[in-house]
Amino acid sequence: MPVQDKQSPYRPAAMGAANPTAKDPAGRIGGATPPLMRRMACWLYEGMLLFGVVFIAGYLFGTLSQTRNAMDNRHALQAFLFVVFGIYFTWFWARGQTLAMKTWNLRLVDVAGRPVTQLRALGRYALSWLWFLPPLAAIAPFRLSAGESVVILLGWVAAYALLSRFHPQRQFWHDALAGTRLVSSPPLSR
Repeated sequence: MPVQDKQSPYRPAAMGAANPTAKDPAGRIGGATPPLMRRMACWLYEGMLLFGVVFIAGYLFGTLSQTRNAMDNRHALQAFLFVVFGIYFTWFWARGQTLAMKTWNLRLVDVAGRPVTQLRALGRYALSWLWFLPPLAAIAPFRLSAGESVVILLGWVAAYALLSRFHPQRQFWHDALAGTRLVSSPPLSR
């Protein structure tokens, strides 16, 4: 039996909390599941950063479609933004992190700890709509005020986030369904 070098970052024992960014020869990244509050802070920060993406995409859409009123082509704009968000998240998740995830030291990997493929990242994007579609579908048949809709939406987001407590690895359920997981990823040396 070969003797392993105790300083080797490629030993599976070296992966995990002691060295969360260590890679083994198969390219797997170790790391613990980050706390729920850090993941939700990243989620909120990601939402703030998406304002810039929406602004640029909306400006591009409005310019190319010669839209003069925001309510004209509303459904086409929504479809365009859905595609733009899909490209944004798929691109960055396939590379491991969005800007918000880098800021909050999170990384997306598959269940084996390897980097996520673009197809798996696209699947995660589709499944991540579980954050919003159930409450939006529930309130669609009713004529609720904006305030009531926001309360229902935020209540669902809080409930969905807390449901991660019931997952064995404390991952969000769309990650479990997509075969991905979020792990802690300390910043690389600058």
